[in-house]
Amino acid sequence: MEATQNATEAGENRYKLEQIDWKSMSNLGLSKERLEKMNVLEPLLKGYKTNELVPVTLDLGSSITKMDARLSLQAKEDGQLVLAIHGIRKEPQLHFKFFGHEFTKEDKDNLLKNGNMGRIVDLTNPKTGETIPSIISIDKLTNELIALRTTLIKIPEEIKGIKLDDQQKTILSEGKPLYLEGMISKKGEPFNASVQFNADKRYVEFLFDRGNSNKQAEKQDIEAPKAFRGKELDSAQFEKFKEGQTVYVSGLLDKKGKEYQGYITFDKDTGKTGFSFDNPNKVKEKAQPKEESKTQVAVNSEGKTNEATKNSKEPLKSKQTSPETEKQQELQEKPKEAKSKGRKM
Repeated sequence: MEATQNATEAGENRYKLEQIDWKSMSNLGLSKERLEKMNVLEPLLKGYKTNELVPVTLDLGSSITKMDARLSLQAKEDGQLVLAIHGIRKEPQLHFKFFGHEFTKEDKDNLLKNGNMGRIVDLTNPKTGETIPSIISIDKLTNELIALRTTLIKIPEEIKGIKLDDQQKTILSEGKPLYLEGMISKKGEPFNASVQFNADKRYVEFLFDRGNSNKQAEKQDIEAPKAFRGKELDSAQFEKFKEGQTVYVSGLLDKKGKEYQGYITFDKDTGKTGFSFDNPNKVKEKAQPKEESKTQVAVNSEGKTNEATKNSKEPLKSKQTSPETEKQQELQEKPKEAKSKGRKM
């Protein structure tokens, strides 16, 4: 369960820089400068999880594990500040009890459909035995189950120009979805959509079904980031990037401080940024093997033989492709899965 945090006022930090054990952070490949460049230090000090995945290196002595994870700072009972690593799970753990709550089929369907369970349930704090009325959502970046006590739910007075009445506020405060008509997008265009309070994001989010005619309205309200891995985009790059065009970016730094470059593309449907070392827009022609090489290509790629093998008594051997370079492994885009070290209350 997500660590319980008191709501902080705007601009107020829950933790101080000097409370952070920077030596331990350094052992994870993290530093104050790096966190600042990624724009994740401020939410950490405010007591929230980072709003994006952060590359982390775990040196276990006999082995080194690299992963992408969301981070948060948590205070132990003795007041010591520790870093919590929220690794990526293959799928949400819905087949087990979650702080005493057993998910029904409807609960599972709702969570898998839009990330929110849609109702209030009583959860039990395993340390104190306290019963806590809460709503449950899925962290869409890590698949971690997140619970938020109902006393921390804050419903806005209006959403996109629609002033909420008491009944609508009650529906949202109970974790249920609410359909609103006549909202106005940032471009001044009207749209309709369902909204629901998300326990992970801690605010009311929009829910759009696939194929919904208002899908375009959702795209208009997803803002493209102005920086990628700490590198600020110039105005020309950002204009292309926010429109979904591929942009070449140089001067990126890996964990060892070495520069690399590549191509980034903003997906307006999901709000995610894709990265590639090669230009994804450049169509590469598939090389045609010479006639004498077709047999080996067929064995390597398709497990087949051709006419040249019919009279051969020797079995054909498949050649191995060369392993990825160390740099490619280090900079690969897809985050690695990490085992959860247990849920936190």
